[in-house]
Amino acid sequence: MKLLKILLPGLLVAQIIATIQVYLSNAGLYRALIAINDAGYLAIPNRHAMVHLGEFGPAFFGGLFFTLTVGAGLSLLAFVAAWMWSRVFSRNRISLVFFMILWAGSLVSVNFHGFCPFVASYFLFVPPVVFAVALKWMPKQTAGKTGRGELFHVIPIILLAFMWVPMVGSNVFLNIRDSFLLSDSPGKWINDFYYDYTLYPAEAFKSLNQKMIRTCNSDEIGRGLTANLVKEKLLRHDYLPIEGYSRVDLEISRKDGLLVFKNKGKEILRIPPKNFLSRSGSTLREFSHKTDRYSLFRKFVFLCLLTGSPVILYIILRALFSLVLISFMNPGKVSVTASVLCLLIGGALLILLYSGNGRAVDAKNLSEAMGSENWKDRVAALKFIGGKRMEVSNFEAWEKMLKSSRVPERYWLAKAMSKGGKPETGSALLTLLDDPHRNVVCMTFYSLGRRGNSTVKGEIIKRIESSGDWYTQWYAYRALRALGWKQTESK
Repeated sequence: MKLLKILLPGLLVAQIIATIQVYLSNAGLYRALIAINDAGYLAIPNRHAMVHLGEFGPAFFGGLFFTLTVGAGLSLLAFVAAWMWSRVFSRNRISLVFFMILWAGSLVSVNFHGFCPFVASYFLFVPPVVFAVALKWMPKQTAGKTGRGELFHVIPIILLAFMWVPMVGSNVFLNIRDSFLLSDSPGKWINDFYYDYTLYPAEAFKSLNQKMIRTCNSDEIGRGLTANLVKEKLLRHDYLPIEGYSRVDLEISRKDGLLVFKNKGKEILRIPPKNFLSRSGSTLREFSHKTDRYSLFRKFVFLCLLTGSPVILYIILRALFSLVLISFMNPGKVSVTASVLCLLIGGALLILLYSGNGRAVDAKNLSEAMGSENWKDRVAALKFIGGKRMEVSNFEAWEKMLKSSRVPERYWLAKAMSKGGKPETGSALLTLLDDPHRNVVCMTFYSLGRRGNSTVKGEIIKRIESSGDWYTQWYAYRALRALGWKQTESK
């Protein structure tokens, strides 16, 4: 319980920073979308969804992503540093210089490719707050004690880490979603909450190459055949020319026979027009790389997602158990019991996750698995079919799966149909666009894009324009692009 009290101030500071960061990012995105929409382009998110960009809720709940990743990671690192300085170095002031150097080095590293005010704020404010609070709550080391008893609380975390490490890299997030989040109402609420708010923080630290739509100003490259070809290439890569909008992602001009690429008034690249026309994709990727200030920060966030977030969830769960147990148990046993319960729950979830993948499926038992009474076996069969690029309509059971009550089953059916080419599966995919669950609809758009049938482009555009969900619009737009559609000034 004490550990959670130490970490909470750091998480609170991170949440304040994250909320402001996402709110300002949303405001900037809204301005860009208005300019895109006014210019006659297809905006993602559309006018139905972009209204939420100015609301406080998406900024606050979107900010939770940064709080539970970078905020959690920095808070835990600061606590470990405070513990080491207090227990290992006995609060020696000279040794404190070592920790300050590490802190300053991390601050410089994440801003190495360009100063980011919000990234700097996380590293500047969260660690000192947690470090100070930890020293206040942590009793000074007394003679004869080494603090090894405190290390007991770390053992369950280490054991859980060893147990869960084999799952990393094996679609663990998809397996957790299918096995736990989409199996009951509370899990579906968590899943929907994630998809409702995850795109807001993601937009705040993407590189240009990762963004779906970018804006540009190409007025200064002149006119003529070459200029028109350059503009055509920009459109093909979703760099939309916007007149009268001063905050474009790319300013492109012509000087001394060269194309000059600028970002926020700073020159980034110079390249002959013929070179750009022959390798526009690699040029724009290079431009994105050289303007990307968040590359190291994204890696740190991902690392925290795999480490800091699970540890924080463990600490919160352990604190809740302690609150319950303290009412009818000896205080000296509460901490140990709470830790053991967390360890047992983590192990049980891992067992359920392993068993949730259904039976092992191969070509010999594929038909049997497709007709199984167990939905997990059917999902395993669909994964096998999709992985082997087989035609799912060759199996009689596929049509019944369209009306399955299991969201994961409809989801993996939609994905399996991305590999086929038969008209009946194409028609079935169009019916799944009306599925009540967002995950299924998103995967349906993905499959429509992979199938290559350009006749569905009009239907996809219609769905985008009528949708109020940013996430499904995101998948729909990617499907359009996969089918060869590109932006024009007239939708």
